Amino acid sequence: MEQLNGAGEKAVSVKIAVLRGNNLFSSQRANKAESILNYVSAEFNGVALGDSQMLDVLENQGLDYNFTCGFECFDASHTLDDVAHQPVILTVVEMHLKEKKQKEEKKVIVGQAMVDLLPLLHGQCSFSTTVILHPTPGSPVEAASLESNSKGTQPSLDVSITVPEPLLSDNQLSNSNLLRVTVETAYSVPEVWTPASGFMPSYSYVAGLPMPITAEKVQALIFCNGVLKLNGEREANGRPRKWPLGPLLAPAAHFIPGLFIDGEPAEMEYGDLTSIEERDFRNEAETNKKRVSWDTERRCLLDAGGTACLTSMIAESRLWPVEVMRSQQAGATKGGRTGKGGEEDNQISFHGLAYVDMAPLLYPGVRCIRGAYLVHPFDDADLLVKTKRKVSILREWIKAQTIQGRVKSNSSLTSIQSPSKVHDGGQKGTKDSKESHKKLGMPGKHSPTVTDSLMLAAMEQQQDNTEGQMYADSRTYIIIEIALEKSLVPKRPPEELAKRVMELIPHRPSLSRRPAGAERAVQDYQAQITSVARQVLEQYQQLFGSAFLPAEKPLDPTSQEQRKTQLLGELNCSGKYFAFKEQMKYSVVRVVREKMLRTEAFTDAEQLQAFISQLYVFLVDQMHVALNKTLSADAQETQPRPLLDCSQLVHFAKEAQLNGDYQLATQYYQEQLTRDRSNPAHWFDYGAFCMLTADHMKAEECFQSAVSIDQTHLPSLLMCGILAEMGGLFVKAETFLERATCVDPASVVAWTLFGLFYQGQENSIHAEMALLEANKQLRACGVDRGAEPPAQVEVQPEVSSFEAGVKRDTEGSLETSNQDSRPGDGDKCVAKVEPSTMQHLTTSIRLKNTIYMETVQFLLQSNALQMAQRALGQELLCPEGGPSSSYYLALARLHMLRGDYDSADDNLKKALKDSVQVEQDPDVWALFGHLHHQTGDHGKAQDCYERTLDFMTDATETHPVLLRLGFIYLQKGEFEKAKLIFLRACKNSPSCLTWLGLGVACYRLGELTEAEDALTEANTLNNENAEVWGYLSLVCLKSGRKLEAEQSYKYALKLKLQDSVLCEIKALQDHVGFGNPCF
Repeated sequence: MEQLNGAGEKAVSVKIAVLRGNNLFSSQRANKAESILNYVSAEFNGVALGDSQMLDVLENQGLDYNFTCGFECFDASHTLDDVAHQPVILTVVEMHLKEKKQKEEKKVIVGQAMVDLLPLLHGQCSFSTTVILHPTPGSPVEAASLESNSKGTQPSLDVSITVPEPLLSDNQLSNSNLLRVTVETAYSVPEVWTPASGFMPSYSYVAGLPMPITAEKVQALIFCNGVLKLNGEREANGRPRKWPLGPLLAPAAHFIPGLFIDGEPAEMEYGDLTSIEERDFRNEAETNKKRVSWDTERRCLLDAGGTACLTSMIAESRLWPVEVMRSQQAGATKGGRTGKGGEEDNQISFHGLAYVDMAPLLYPGVRCIRGAYLVHPFDDADLLVKTKRKVSILREWIKAQTIQGRVKSNSSLTSIQSPSKVHDGGQKGTKDSKESHKKLGMPGKHSPTVTDSLMLAAMEQQQDNTEGQMYADSRTYIIIEIALEKSLVPKRPPEELAKRVMELIPHRPSLSRRPAGAERAVQDYQAQITSVARQVLEQYQQLFGSAFLPAEKPLDPTSQEQRKTQLLGELNCSGKYFAFKEQMKYSVVRVVREKMLRTEAFTDAEQLQAFISQLYVFLVDQMHVALNKTLSADAQETQPRPLLDCSQLVHFAKEAQLNGDYQLATQYYQEQLTRDRSNPAHWFDYGAFCMLTADHMKAEECFQSAVSIDQTHLPSLLMCGILAEMGGLFVKAETFLERATCVDPASVVAWTLFGLFYQGQENSIHAEMALLEANKQLRACGVDRGAEPPAQVEVQPEVSSFEAGVKRDTEGSLETSNQDSRPGDGDKCVAKVEPSTMQHLTTSIRLKNTIYMETVQFLLQSNALQMAQRALGQELLCPEGGPSSSYYLALARLHMLRGDYDSADDNLKKALKDSVQVEQDPDVWALFGHLHHQTGDHGKAQDCYERTLDFMTDATETHPVLLRLGFIYLQKGEFEKAKLIFLRACKNSPSCLTWLGLGVACYRLGELTEAEDALTEANTLNNENAEVWGYLSLVCLKSGRKLEAEQSYKYALKLKLQDSVLCEIKALQDHVGFGNPCF
């Protein structure tokens, strides 16, 4: 691993050229003879680099300095990390030459400019820039620059930076990373903090945190010079960031050009105070309470070892310590001596500690975290437990300053021990720990363990750190931002995921419908007619084409027969007539075989003659059709409109599921695919049905077909990922689910399923990332819709479907309800469920909105029962979830789909007991009715269905309610009620069964005409329903129509009519004396 500044690296010379000063306003001369000289001084990392030559200043004109200086990089004093965060400070100075009466020369600091060397770390060997010259207070430039700002003529310096070779090689550049730490503001600081005055000491507010720069070196990032501000001053958004430097002569030079602090909503942060309940407190603290402002950015250049070390340290302990303190700015020593008094002057007061959760930096693609972090009283034991560190950064920094005999308030960088030493804390005990042992009466002969020492020190700190306790009492928090130039864990780009999905499921273009059988034979015959006609026209043009030329005599209409005879003679003489017959022979044979269904020779001459006549008529008709298409420009082929569209087919398929007729449902789904195989939604519907029947292989085939047609079909991508995980193909599952999050980054369901997948893989960091993103998207959707916080609402008035992509707000957590649910087990119990339970696919319960309940809705609709069980398990420990009414309702649906009706009944009762609002939900009573209907208790089912229909608001799906209630009325003989219910069902969602129920009700009421009309409609929608034919036979028997009664009866027998209706038909046949062909 190539180090950035390892031993043996040669030094690289960095040359700084100050070319020219622009718009420099000099001081007013006392007299014309006074001489004013101007020069520029350069400084880097606290080291003076040199001064330019002194130039005579002409009023309001530029100066050509042409001054060059530099420093050596990679040596002991200037490292690449210094280049990252330290600017070159250029100071412009005016020198008033001494006159006879003056004792010494007068020196005036005009202003200062900052040159950022960061482009050198991006691989550039040279760059030029124009930097603003910030005036010092009272300088001649200050007043003039205010006027020049409006004119766009600010004083500036033209600077050029060059290096002979890149500071970083290509390998180092690709493996290094630039980290930026910004400490913004600490809010709600202790009330005892007051601004300095003439009678009060001045304080310095310091924050610090450790950061690994290389694999062997950890730096302490120290942020000094925090400014205490009074209440009532809200920090402006978009304020500039500051250099990590000490006091400068030009105050405006503190700001980094082009870098500003842009806040974001609290709910989008990663910190502690992100909940809705904390918004009022934060608004109050940021408006009406004292705060300490730093607004300072510190850059760190991490090499490959430092990046790896940072990653491993975050993985080992996700909490990162940020220490805060207040110290006096008075000197620590007297007369250059360091004694007891000096140590007391440097004691840490108001020692606080904030814990920054750095784990989000391990999320794929995350490069920045920002948040508000609570400040706690400093405690060694707490520091060890939470961060696995034993060294206080600020203590080490204070100790280093004391040893050096001066306080480096202008330094933001101090080297501390290596990572191993930081974590081990050294072997020697401190003076404080020894004193604590004495105070607590610990025997001096015994050597306590490290843990005991820390516990004793913590007990002492709890007594002594009363100042730090004020942070907790005031609820002080500090806003920190940590950003990386490159993410620690790269995120696969959407293009790569799309490519991998396409490799797993190649794109399949939609195929045009190809005719076959008789249709293909007729089309081939028409094509041959067209071809022969074209060739005959070409021969005609060769014979008589000259007559069609301009200025030629037109053909005589009376000689048409003569031209026809000449054309036939030419075709016969040339052999083309015979060739035409041979060309058409094969197509005619196919018509005979495919269309006429004749494959054997005729033995009867009359039959042969009749067949030839029939064939001749057919061929001539098709010839005219083909010639009309060829010769008519306006001819358009009209396709007969199908009787049923795809939406009706899906409706009929789900109705067949409702009644347990899986064969009929399969037929409808396949018919839908036959109509339009290029629609991925059709494949998804069929795949969800196959999940219902536990045919996972067929379901996976359907979902993959949908993805092959549309690589961005989100529901199919999610189901492919779920099935891949069930099959143990975890790499494929991750690819599908990650691709789904790229297709729709705002999808709550996609992110939640992605998080559940990572939970199954025990990847806690990635799981946390996905679930947090799901919560953010749900929260953002709630804000966009102007909704109230979902955590305060038990049951929402409406739940949006997954296909519509509408998601709402709340946060989630991690858990499982059934520990025995593991990937690969499958939904084996579905095959044992009674078919009629599957109607709940069409019943959408209005669930409470957490990310898990939103996901459960999609999973139950898709029949992914195993994953739905896992999602419900996570709902149990979700802070906004838990065992609520919405949870019980979803769990009841899951049990009903699995055929566990006792458990479903228990959960429905718990849902009603948990919330009064559930009793006003028509979907809940519809679900109760379905449960009683499945258990055979039709009386209770009738009560629940009637209550469902009595609500002012309709249930989400009224079709199964109306259908089942209507047939219950028929069974009880309440035909008038049944007729009204079926009329309503036929109006809202007509189907074969609704028309059948209406026909039966009318028949029982003696309304034969209405009954026949309804049964005819039912027969039109499905002519393979035996019961429809049976009741048509009964109507015909009552109406005295013998032939129709016999035909209907034969079809009913062929389709295996049930015995109850069959017995009624036979009894009526015996009564009227006809209707049975066997008589």
